[in-house]
This record gives sequence, structure tokens and C-alpha cells, in this order.
Amino acid sequence: MNPNIEKLYNIASKTERLIIGLMSGTSFDGLDVALCKIKGSGPETEVVLVQFETTSYQNDFKEELKTIFSRRDADLEKVCLLNEWVAIQHAGIINDCLQKWGYSKNDIDLIASHGQTIYHAPKFLHAREKFPNATLQIGDGDHIAVNTGIITISDFRQKHIAAGGEGAPLAVYGDYFLFSKKGENRIMLNIGGIANFTFLPGDLDGTKIFCTDVGPGNTMMDAFIQKHFPGKYFDEGSGIAKKGKVNADLLKELKTHLFFAGDFPKTIGPELFNLSYLQNAIERSAIRSISNEDVMATLNRFSAETTAEAIIRCIEKNESYSIYVSGGGMHNPLLMENIKSQLQGMKFYTTDILHIAPDAKEAVLFALLANECVCGEKINVGKGRNKIPSVTMGKISFPG
Repeated sequence: MNPNIEKLYNIASKTERLIIGLMSGTSFDGLDVALCKIKGSGPETEVVLVQFETTSYQNDFKEELKTIFSRRDADLEKVCLLNEWVAIQHAGIINDCLQKWGYSKNDIDLIASHGQTIYHAPKFLHAREKFPNATLQIGDGDHIAVNTGIITISDFRQKHIAAGGEGAPLAVYGDYFLFSKKGENRIMLNIGGIANFTFLPGDLDGTKIFCTDVGPGNTMMDAFIQKHFPGKYFDEGSGIAKKGKVNADLLKELKTHLFFAGDFPKTIGPELFNLSYLQNAIERSAIRSISNEDVMATLNRFSAETTAEAIIRCIEKNESYSIYVSGGGMHNPLLMENIKSQLQGMKFYTTDILHIAPDAKEAVLFALLANECVCGEKINVGKGRNKIPSVTMGKISFPG
């Protein structure tokens, strides 16, 4: 027997596994590295977050990614080169974290790598009849495995698409296993570059589980800041947006896209919600001039209103709901204030109260997906409805 197969079998047979989950979002803030102790699988999964760190990317790393990110005219050679290079950088970050935390490669059972999304193309967006939903993440799993010496599970989104989904959001599986609670309707709201949420019914009826993207989270605000405020990558503390006023005409134009009128669930990305989208809305609104501060105030309200309106459309009236927030957007005080003002009567928490640090949540969920890939059974979430394929996901890369 191939010794790697034997090792994988032994890992799957253990009662408890140490898995490193990695997440790198479309905002390019850095690599989230979550060391998780995981017992069981499926609805019986138990997770303890042992260590967590976000390693910020150097400016050179961010600039290289920008040359190919969300660009239809991306240099194919550059895509090829960065596929390997990103993985090597991620492997180096993992090795540094292990040394800092006092672990060796032999202590770790698996690495779960989401990779770096460079293009997301659901059929709704590309509108090419003969082609399916598609998405592409770079950061090759083999390079991570070889450079760390640890079995690596990666490329999770492809199975989701192959089984009829759109490749996102994948949080629904982990949300269901870790956070469902009888007697409480929960909305797990994650605000990254794109905002999405999972609905977990209080009656634990799996057919009601629902997960969808809702529109821009931070992506347009971050892109605008990076273009107009050199050296800044995001609106820290909402400082710039708070100085501006919402432009009602621009806000109206930003919300006119057919994406917002379409049925849920659905997915989207910065391929639509970008600075070109903003510029087109400004031109349609016939605004002669607008300050950067007013643009930021309007983009902030745009993200908040489209998020809140999607939640309202997807829930039942006369029911109570608790919203648990995670992702970078939760650190934007004006964004959170705007969302809460649209969802009065709902209780807001962060996932800290559920014993998972909100900044670590997505990395933890990919560690859980790797656990399912190796030792879980068919994931039966939503009973195959609501574009939630009942599949395990991930490709396995051996270190040797």
C-alpha cells in the first residue's frame, strides 16, 4: 500500500484530528491560519480553536494578485506563475506559525486550503448558454503539501459546482454542523468582500437550511479606498465614510441591477461589484460632482441596505431571529450601524459567543470541510434543495 494512503486511513480512523484551516479572501488582507482540534464528523462534529493568526500580506504580494484578480484580460502566464507562487508563500506562513506555536509537521494531520479566488463566474454573470457555473482559486495544494510535509486538502469549490451548485457559499455545511440550535432561528451573517448568510431554522428541519450571497460587503469600499487614498487598504473605523453624506440618487442607481431582483440563493463576486459598476452608476445618476467621502458613505449604505433587504426577503414574518456576525465587515462600525437600523427587532451577536472567533470562522469551516473529506459521510444538508449539493469536497495532495 502507498504509505500516504495508509497514513490517510490512520488519520480517518482517529477519534480526534489536528487540522489547519486556511482562508484568504478577496480583500487580500492576509492569510487566516486556524489550528483546530476536531472530533467526530457531520452533525456530531466538535471543534476547538487551538490557535489562530492572521498573517498580513506584504504590499508586493497584494500588488501581484491585483494583476490577475477578477480580470477577464489576465495574463495567462501570470496566472500560471502565481498558482505556484501563492502556494509557496502560504506554505511558508504555515511553517512560521507552527514554529511560533511550538508544533512540528508531524503533529498536524491535515491542512485545509481554500486558496485565493481570482475569478468567480456563475452562469447568471457570464450568460454563456453552453458553459456551466465556474470559479477559479489558485494556490496549488501539491506545493503546500510538499513545502510543509503535511497532507493538504484543497480546491473545495469544484465539487460543489460539479454537483449542481455555484461553488459558493460553502459556509452552510459548517454552519449547520456547528451552530444549529433547537428553538432559535439563527442567521450566520459573514461580511467579507462579498456578504453572505446561512439561515439555520430553530426546528432543525434540514430542508429549510438556506445559504446565499447577498451582494457587496467590503469589496467596493476597499477598492475605492485603495484607488483614492494611497497607502490605505480599507476605511479604518469608518473614518472616511462618517465624514460623508449618502447620495440618494447614487444609492438608487447602485441598487438597480437585476442581481438584486433575482431569486435566492445565488452567488456573485467583484467581477460585477467593482469600480466600473460604481462609475456606471454615477454616470446614470447624472451627478456632476461628488466627494470621496460622500461616495464612501453611499457605498457603505449600499452594502448595508442590500444585505438587510436580502435577509428580510428570505425570512418568515412574525418569527424571531438572532444574527451572528463574522468577517471583516463586522469591524466597520458604520456598516454595522446601518445594517442594524434596517433590521430592528433582531438580536445581533458575533460568533465569539458561540466559541468561534469571528475573524477565524471561515478558516475553521474549511478545516471542518477537510475533516469531512477524509472521515465524513455524504453531507446531507438541505436534502439537495436550495442549491446545496449533498457532497463532500476537496482534492487530496500528498507531500511525497
